[in-house]
Amino acid sequence: MNPPSYLTNLPADILARAAKIRVAVFDVDGTMTDGRLWYAEDGRETKVFHVHDGLGLKQLMASGVLVAIISARISHPVALRAEELDIAHVYQGQNDKRACLLELLDALNLSPEQAAFIGDDLPDLPAMRISGLAVAVANAHPWVAEQAHWQTRLGGGQGAAREVCDLILHAQGKGAAERERWQ
Repeated sequence: MNPPSYLTNLPADILARAAKIRVAVFDVDGTMTDGRLWYAEDGRETKVFHVHDGLGLKQLMASGVLVAIISARISHPVALRAEELDIAHVYQGQNDKRACLLELLDALNLSPEQAAFIGDDLPDLPAMRISGLAVAVANAHPWVAEQAHWQTRLGGGQGAAREVCDLILHAQGKGAAERERWQ
């Protein structure tokens, strides 16, 4: 089984960057979700996550790549989703995502080139700029997209996270084995 078409003919530098990734760090609103904020009548916040993203994140972790979340907002649905997916590194209420990323990398004994940061808007740029692989989702703000190393075809909350996971697995030579597992 061949890789998805969006993984064929990738530039060599993108594959080289993705091959080095040991931790994939995701923003949430606009990246793991479509960016809209939903509030119930009683003020409770709800979010919608895509199931394809969840499986991709689990596949990435099973392959030995850590997954982390760094979000400026604090949201109970994010904590629930992270728990459901067994994501251990969850940082909410982080206004300085670059500083948070550097602390995470220090704790994991990793270098910035071993990190991918996936975002969609201006608060993500400082963390993206120091990452070995900076990814903007399809619906990212244009200023973010133009500074990313790679941009997904799908938007946040619509499978973009899965595309990133597939890219990393493919670049690390683990994509074919993952596909075979489901035959």
